[in-house]
Amino acid sequence: MADAPHLNRPDRSPAQPATDARRRHDPEVRGFASDNYAGVHPEILAALALANGGHQSAYGADDYTAHLQDVVRSHFGRRAEAFPVFNGTGANVVALQALTDRWGAVICADTAHIHVDECGAPERVGGLKLLTVPTPDGKLTPELIDREAFGWDDEHRAMPQVVSLAQNTELGTLYTVEEIRALCDHAHERGMLVHLDGARIANAAAALDVPMRAFTNAAGVDILSCGGTKNGMLFGEAVVVLNPDAVRHMKHLRKLSMQLASKMRFISVQLEALLAGDLWLRNARHSNAMAQRLAEGVRGVAGVEILYPVQANAVFARLPHDVSERLQKRYRFYFWDEAAGDVRWMCSFDTSEQDVDGFVAALREEMGR
Repeated sequence: MADAPHLNRPDRSPAQPATDARRRHDPEVRGFASDNYAGVHPEILAALALANGGHQSAYGADDYTAHLQDVVRSHFGRRAEAFPVFNGTGANVVALQALTDRWGAVICADTAHIHVDECGAPERVGGLKLLTVPTPDGKLTPELIDREAFGWDDEHRAMPQVVSLAQNTELGTLYTVEEIRALCDHAHERGMLVHLDGARIANAAAALDVPMRAFTNAAGVDILSCGGTKNGMLFGEAVVVLNPDAVRHMKHLRKLSMQLASKMRFISVQLEALLAGDLWLRNARHSNAMAQRLAEGVRGVAGVEILYPVQANAVFARLPHDVSERLQKRYRFYFWDEAAGDVRWMCSFDTSEQDVDGFVAALREEMGR
């Protein structure tokens, strides 16, 4: 009688492939559309494989999530606590919910990701109101905050309870440490809390040449959306509570917002691999350097205008619409304001000098046609 198949032994011959998966893209194709287009850093992939063996408790009760807390506190102080989530929008929604009442409002720049690029999730899912103010460079100031920081006793108006900053901003610009500290002081003096959208926080720290704590917990930020996917991770971000006195029921809010991962160890081990050593900084420094190389190359092309200071890993430019359309057939990138001819070019941890130089050469060719 034949042996019964064992639960841990696949019922196939060794020569039979485990899957019909095959590479369905050309890895030589490069682009400047988004740092989300990049793959996963090899050190992150190795960490995922390391965490994959055996069984671990689910929903964050695993060894990797426990150790992540020590790693996060080494960056953001002993009171910090990390809550891994699936994605950046989820991180922002959970973080803003944690700081607002049902009648609460959040002041942000009119270019903020939470306003422009999250499909209304903070308002529809988070149940809060966004109060946006126009900015010339994506950065808030105390004076701009005060355009919406009023009416706390007016029951006809959503109550301003939070100021949300992005570092770096959606326009690729950076706040200095002193600017964030002044904004936090200003918000706190008015009884408001401060959220920082740090989807590209590593790029900001690398560009400013300061630790991430310098413009977060040390500057007075109360809660942080800490990015990882744009800096080499496969998926996942973290809400980092910096001021536990300001936050209530984070565990319940994460679950309610559908951001509680059952196999959380696979988010936590990525964050650990990124943050425990210097991988986060190496990746960010490289992508920033490639953006500077790109900006320098573009500045030498007649008819192309760089719109904002290139301070992190983004270059915003204006050029003829027909040139952009032709160039997009050779390299992927997005229009930022198609009517004006504005485009955005993003560099990532795996952007090479050859990628940049090839793109600049292609741009020069298309501008000369």
